[in-house]
Amino acid sequence: MMLKGKAHKYGANVDTDVIIPARYLNLSDPAELAKHCLEDLDANFLKKLQPGDMIVADTNFGCGSSREHAPLCIKAAGVSCVIAKSFARIFYRNAINIGLPILESVEAVDSTDAGDVLEVELSTGEIRNVTRGKTFRAKPYPDFMLELMEAGGLIEYTKKRLAASKA
Repeated sequence: MMLKGKAHKYGANVDTDVIIPARYLNLSDPAELAKHCLEDLDANFLKKLQPGDMIVADTNFGCGSSREHAPLCIKAAGVSCVIAKSFARIFYRNAINIGLPILESVEAVDSTDAGDVLEVELSTGEIRNVTRGKTFRAKPYPDFMLELMEAGGLIEYTKKRLAASKA
């Protein structure tokens, strides 16, 4: 699964309260949540974002409360992947569950600036900074997790598997 997009870079400890502020947690529609993605951290994020772009961040991305709204609004906004030095554990799990690809790579984060074009191959964990001509490695996704990502998350993956078992 190949992803390509421009990098939007942020620092350490980007918490779920700035990814999707608590005042919007009464929303359940992903498209409505997406309209407020990162607005308290970067008021211009959605104006700059193009479908397929990626978020690149320092350590502990997604810390704070365990709200599933955070990865959901990122994915619904059109972000194809989040690359960080490290992720908060519950954010990591929630991202996987909803089919938002996330990769950990200290080197890729340190060598990427906002606006750089990145290519990510999830099956190999390869991250290419096209702008700088550099390639980095993150831990690749195992086959079953690639299937989960391609299906759009755990619920869609499960529906697909159940339908296949009935056929």
